[in-house]
Amino acid sequence: MSPEHFLPETLGPGCAFLDYDNDGWMDIYLVNSGPSEFYVPKQQLRNALYKNNRDGTFTDVTEKAGVLGGTFGMGVAVGDYNNDGFPDIFVTACGRALLYRNNGDGTFSEVSKQAGIEISGWTTSAVWFDFDNDGRLDLFVCSFVRYLPEDRKSCGDTVSGQNYYCVPRAFHPTVSYLFHNNGDGTFSEVGHNTVIGKSFGKALGVVATDINNDGRMDLFVANDTVQNFLFVNRGENRWEEIGISAEVAYGENGQARSGMGVDSGDFDNDGWQDLFVANIDQEKFSLYRNTKDERFVDIAQPQSIAQATRLLSGWGLKFFDYDNDGELDLILANGHPDDMVSQRSQTVTYREPLLLFHQTAGKFQNVSAEAGAAFSRQFAARGLAVGDLDNDGRLDVLVGVNGEAPLLLQNRSGDGNHFLGLKLHGVSCNRDAVGARITWTADNKKRFRLKTSGGSYLSSHDPREVLGLGAATKIDSLEIRWPAPSRRIERFTDLRADRYINIVEGKGIS
Repeated sequence: MSPEHFLPETLGPGCAFLDYDNDGWMDIYLVNSGPSEFYVPKQQLRNALYKNNRDGTFTDVTEKAGVLGGTFGMGVAVGDYNNDGFPDIFVTACGRALLYRNNGDGTFSEVSKQAGIEISGWTTSAVWFDFDNDGRLDLFVCSFVRYLPEDRKSCGDTVSGQNYYCVPRAFHPTVSYLFHNNGDGTFSEVGHNTVIGKSFGKALGVVATDINNDGRMDLFVANDTVQNFLFVNRGENRWEEIGISAEVAYGENGQARSGMGVDSGDFDNDGWQDLFVANIDQEKFSLYRNTKDERFVDIAQPQSIAQATRLLSGWGLKFFDYDNDGELDLILANGHPDDMVSQRSQTVTYREPLLLFHQTAGKFQNVSAEAGAAFSRQFAARGLAVGDLDNDGRLDVLVGVNGEAPLLLQNRSGDGNHFLGLKLHGVSCNRDAVGARITWTADNKKRFRLKTSGGSYLSSHDPREVLGLGAATKIDSLEIRWPAPSRRIERFTDLRADRYINIVEGKGIS
C-alpha cells in the first residue's frame, strides 16, 4: 500500500488452477502487482506459476515457464484458445494486459501484440467462451474505471491528513472488450459495434453462461456503483442488454450496488442457470433464481444469505458441490476494499471471514463454523478458484489475499460420498467444451450441469467437471450434449465411480 492509497492497490489479486503441462494434475498461477505509471516497487515483483509435484507440494517454475508478468497485475483467465490441447493464460492489469500462449513444452510465449489483444487501460476479470459457436474460444475482458494521470484522485480526511481508498463512484466508467478468435492466432475486437461497446460500466466480475437454454453463451457482468449488465447472446454477434428487465441490474431498493464477484450454476436442479452476485457491506449479496423467461427473482433473503452477508464485502465466490452429495454448495471470499474502514465503522472491518454454505433439499445453511480453522480467521480476500489439487475427487479452494500470502484449502469433507470426474475434449466444438450440457442419473436422481466459464473474481477454475453421486457407487446414465457447431449428443451407462475419465467428442471415453 502506498501512502497515496492508489485505488488499484486494493482490488487484486486473482488466482487460477490449471494443468499447464497436461500431466493430469492441477498447477497454480498467482497474479501479483508490479511497476506502473503510479507505482515503482522497491523490489522486483512477479507473478508465480507453481507446478504440482503430485505429493502435496509444489515447485516454482515461473521463470522457466516465462510467465513472470511485469505489469500491475489484476486477474487471470485460462483457456485453450488455439485448440492445441494446452491451456493458455490471459493476465489482466492496470496497464498492459498479457496473453501467454502455451508452447506445449513447459514454456509460454507472450503474444499479446501478435494476437491483436493490446489493452492498456484497467482490466479486471476476463472469460474465455465461444460466443459465435464456431468451435474457437473468444475472449471477454472486463474494463473497470478510467485511470489516467488526471483521474488519480486522492481521497482522505483533510483534518488528519490521512489518505484512504476512493469509492469507484468518483471515477469515470468505461466499456469492456469482446475479442473474436479469428482462428489463426489473432483476435479482432468486435464488441465496439454492439451494445457491449455502448454500455459504460465499472466491471469487476463476469461469468459466461446460458440463461435461456438456447445454446448460445450469455454474459453476466457485475459493475461497481453502476447497474449490472446481463448481455444476452442473440446470435450473429447481436447482443441485448436485459439487466433491468431481468431484474438483476439493481438492488431491491432500485439503487446500483458495488458488484464484485459473480457466478452461475443450476443450484435448484431444474435445468436452468441461476446467478449470484456479491456486493460491498450494507448492500447484501443476491442469489437469483431463474424463472425461465429471461427474468430472475432474488431469493437471498429467504435463504438467509442476505442476512449473513450484510456486513461483508464479497469478491471471489463459487457454486460447487464440496461434499459430493449432488447438491451445489457455495463459498464466498470476503474483505473490505478500504483498509481504514474500521476507523469509520463499529461493525465493518478490513479483514473478514470466509463463508461456506451447504445446500440440503433446496435450502442453504451457513456451515462456516464447522468448516475448519481457516473459516475462523479473517482475511483481505480477493480472488478465489476451485480445483482438485490431489485428484481425490474433492474440490479444493485457492484464495488470493491482498497484501498477504494466498490460502490453499484442502477439502477433507464428504466421506462416504462418491464422484465421477470428467475431462471433456471438444473436437469440432471448442477444445475446452465450454457450453457443454451434462445430465447424469445415479440412484434414480437426475441432475444437470452446464459447463460455464469464468465466474468468481479475477480467477480461473479447474476445467474438469466433478459430478457428486452421494452414496451411489456408479452413474446409471450420463449424457453429454456438446456445444455447437456439432451439437452432438453422446450417452454412456453404468460408469464406475471414484475416478476421472476423459471423454473425447465423437470418440467416447479414452
